[in-house]
Amino acid sequence: MDALEAIFTRRSVRKFTNKPIEEEKLRQILEAAMSGPSCVNARDWAFVVVTEKEKLRQMAQANGRPAQPLKEAAAGILVCGDLQRAFGPAPEYWVIDGAIAAQNICLSAQAMGIGSVWLGTWPQMDRVENQRRLFDLPETVTPHSIIALGYPAGESAAPRESRYEEDRVHWEKW
Repeated sequence: MDALEAIFTRRSVRKFTNKPIEEEKLRQILEAAMSGPSCVNARDWAFVVVTEKEKLRQMAQANGRPAQPLKEAAAGILVCGDLQRAFGPAPEYWVIDGAIAAQNICLSAQAMGIGSVWLGTWPQMDRVENQRRLFDLPETVTPHSIIALGYPAGESAAPRESRYEEDRVHWEKW
């Protein structure tokens, strides 16, 4: 699947089959996450990959009701910002770098036929602290988001119409 097809066909998938995701595919997804741009190439992200069902259940519980797809997922990736690696003059860019990594996870999964759904964590500090405790993260590592992954169950990949909106685009001036 080419990049545009992955972008245009990606959906948030919340129902998954029981099929596990092959380790090599998880590694490719992580390589894609780490291939995105980051502020001054700080590469200030870190990832916790979870495939154990009980830990996925705990992640879901720690992130609240919207994170329930984790209970059915084959894997969950906790995207984190590593503030020790962040760009000193503007450390807040870790949030953007994490968002880019999360998007690359979703797009690379789509390209491989794996469903994904982005589950927000930061800036909801209760969720951030719950994930930090669950994984015993260092103080300098901040949870950003969770991506639930699995092979889609049902009709979660139905085609959709273009989302392009001409009235949102301004050429050369507002």
